[in-house]
Amino acid sequence: MSASKIALLGLIAGFTIFLGLPLGRLRNPAPRMRALLNAGAIGILLFLLWDVLAHAWEPLDAALSDKHYGGAVLDGLVLAGGVAVGLLGLVYFDRWVAARRSRTTAPSPVPAAPAAPGSVGTATATLPDTHARATARQLAMLIAVGIGLHNFAEGLAIGNSAAQGEIALAVLLIIGFGLHNATEGFGIVAPMAAAGTRPSWAYLGLLGVIGGGPTFLGTLVGQRFTSEAVSVAFLALAAGSILYVVIELLAVARRSSAKYLTAWGVLAGLLLGFATDAIVTAAGA
Repeated sequence: MSASKIALLGLIAGFTIFLGLPLGRLRNPAPRMRALLNAGAIGILLFLLWDVLAHAWEPLDAALSDKHYGGAVLDGLVLAGGVAVGLLGLVYFDRWVAARRSRTTAPSPVPAAPAAPGSVGTATATLPDTHARATARQLAMLIAVGIGLHNFAEGLAIGNSAAQGEIALAVLLIIGFGLHNATEGFGIVAPMAAAGTRPSWAYLGLLGVIGGGPTFLGTLVGQRFTSEAVSVAFLALAAGSILYVVIELLAVARRSSAKYLTAWGVLAGLLLGFATDAIVTAAGA
C-alpha cells in the first residue's frame, strides 16, 4: 500500500472523532441528563488515561526487562516530565486565564435596575450561568488538546508500522483507533452539553480538528521518522492534560449532587472505552 493511501486512512481514523461531536448541540438537557453526560465523559477519559499511561510505560518496562538501564532512565525522565508539563502546565494556564478574566470583567459602578416584585434578579441568575458555560467551553477545548496529543502518538504508531512494511498491522491500527476516536468525540463535547452550552457548528469543527487532526499528522511523521522518546513524550503530555480535565470534571460532578447518576455514568464510560479496546485486541491490532 502506498504512503499516500496510508496517510488517507490515517486521516479517516482521526476524523471519526466527528461522529460524537453533534451531541454538543443538544438543547438544554435536563439536570439529570447533564450529570449523566458529565459522568460519561469522566469514564471515557479515565479509560484513556489508563490506556495512554500503559502505552507510555511499555518502552520503559521493556528496557528494564532487557537491563538497558540507561534507556529506562531516559524514558522514565521523559514520561515524568511529560506528565508534569501536561498537568501543571494546564493548572497554571487555567490560573492565568482566571486572573485575566477577573481583570477584564470587573464589576461596573452603575447599579443594576431593581427587579420587579416577585421576579428573580437577572444579575444573580445570569452571571454564574454565563461563567459555567464559558468554563464548559474551556474544558471542551482542553479535552480536545489532550486527546489530540494522544492521537498524534497513535498516528506515529500507524506510520511506523507502515514504514516497517507491516501494512496489515497499520490497517488494523487505523480501524481500532477510528473506533476509539468515535467515542472520544462524545468525551470532548459532554462538558458543554452538561452545562447547557450549545456551541456553533464551526466551534465543533475546530474541536474536531484539534482532537482528530493529529492522528493524520502523526501518520505522516511516523512514516518518515521513528523515535521512541518522542512517542513517550506525546503520550505523557496527553496523560497529564487528561488527568487535569478529569479533576475538573469531578468537581463539576460533585456540584451536581447526583452521586448514583455519576457512578452509573462513569461506569458506562469506562465500559465503553474497554469495549472498543477489546474489539481492537480481538482484531489482532
